[in-house]
Amino acid sequence: MMKKELKVGIIGCGGIANSKHMPSLAKLKNVKMVAFCDIILERAEKAAKEFGTSDAKVYKNYQELLKDTSIDVIHICTPNKSHADITVAALEANKHVMCEKPMAKTAKEARRMLEAAKCTDKKLTIGYQNRFREDSEYLHQACKRGDLGEIYFAKAHALRRRAVPTWGVFLNEEEQGGGPLIDIGTHALDLTLWMMGNYKPKTVMGNVYHKLGDQKNTANAWGDWNSEEFTVEDSAFGFITMENGATIILESSWALNTLDIGEAQTTLCGTKAGADMKQGLRINGVEFNKTYVKKPQFGADGVDFYDGYSETPADKEARMWIDAILKDIDPIVKPEEALVVTEILEAIYESAKTGKAVEF
Repeated sequence: MMKKELKVGIIGCGGIANSKHMPSLAKLKNVKMVAFCDIILERAEKAAKEFGTSDAKVYKNYQELLKDTSIDVIHICTPNKSHADITVAALEANKHVMCEKPMAKTAKEARRMLEAAKCTDKKLTIGYQNRFREDSEYLHQACKRGDLGEIYFAKAHALRRRAVPTWGVFLNEEEQGGGPLIDIGTHALDLTLWMMGNYKPKTVMGNVYHKLGDQKNTANAWGDWNSEEFTVEDSAFGFITMENGATIILESSWALNTLDIGEAQTTLCGTKAGADMKQGLRINGVEFNKTYVKKPQFGADGVDFYDGYSETPADKEARMWIDAILKDIDPIVKPEEALVVTEILEAIYESAKTGKAVEF
């Protein structure tokens, strides 16, 4: 019999779990959060009290949580370094897994996760919630319909002027594997590849910079960073050539002297039309020998005191993920796609170290 309700365990009860995963899961009637794990036990206890069932259990060791055979789904909200080990263990414990982005710290680890999902026949998805924005979904439908034609040039935008995250382990290269490239560049690249429907890279070149990490009085959004802890890049840029000849430029920064800011955005140039997300979603082209710009409206237009109802991207991500399990269909974010994102990010870091292009 098909289950009508799923029991979920949360591993990692820090910022992303509290701001995204647990609040969104709590809105679903067919989900019960029954177990919470964190290396800081107090965080798991707080999460259980706020989001869990009355008999929810708390753990400090995720392996103990995974022994509970009643749990159907695991959400992994830990630093990048532990994504692969926990995911593989959860899949082998007969659980479906939602793992926060990026898929893993390295491509080798990501491939291990994908192989485990195939061997266990359990579902695995990665937390790229920006796919679930209204503008993203609209543009994806237009791309699938062929409105842009062949998309042969694109940019993946993830630029912050002064917004270096100073909490948790964001600045720790060992725990995270990198800085803005692996943190927010991953969202922009995922969106761009998804729109293009192209997951076959050929060559990657990249540059990574550590230029601003030792500065003081930085006007950073969350206060000055600790220069001694800032072991990751402050900006990184990639040049990606796909097998079909298409080009993608990836730009990412937490701190960069620029006014051209914006993250989780893509610019697409096709043979029939182009699109960008710079001032809301804009689609441009030529019609009747005239250029045009189309700007879709999202929300209710012309209705006083009402902007229209729509789910947040996080809420929609959670709902559609749970639906994929209950209906036994593919999740929106497939692990094979997330693997390519991780492979390209790793190639940018590798190219920056060697000064040479990475061939796929």
